[in-house]
Order: sequence, then C-alpha cells, then structure tokens
Amino acid sequence: MVHVIKKIKAAASRKLTAAKDAAASLTFRGRRILSDNAGEGYIDTAIKILLAVVLGALLLAGLYALFGETVLPTLTQRIKEMFNYAG
Repeated sequence: MVHVIKKIKAAASRKLTAAKDAAASLTFRGRRILSDNAGEGYIDTAIKILLAVVLGALLLAGLYALFGETVLPTLTQRIKEMFNYAG
C-alpha cells in the first residue's frame, strides 16, 4: 500500500512540475510578446491607407483627364462619322 501511495505522489509531482513548466513558458512568452516593439502599429497602417487612397485618387484623376480631353472627343466624332449615312 505504501508503494502505491509513493507512485501516486511521484506521478502527482511530475504533473505539478509539468504544469509549473507550462505556466513559466506561457509567462515568458507573454512577456516577450508584450515587450516586443517591432510590430506594426495603428499609425503605420493609417499612413499606408491614406497613401493608397491618395495614389488611387491621383490615378483616377489622371485617367479621367486623359479620357475627358483626348479619347472621348475623338470617340464621339468617330461615332458621328460612322453613323452619318448622308456624308
């Protein structure tokens, strides 16, 4: 009976040691994550979004100017010429 109790105590001791090791590992990992300053912050993300919006607006303005002044007038002229059966 004493032998069985010793085995139970040893198994409990091993489980307790494993739980302590897991808790220490989790604590260390948590401290490392919280103290890490190499991550991406809100300001970096906001700047990237603003930059993408500004570049997109510039691209759309350029395309609108190109189509409005160069492509569309000649396009309407060509369509009128194409459907002008009298001429």
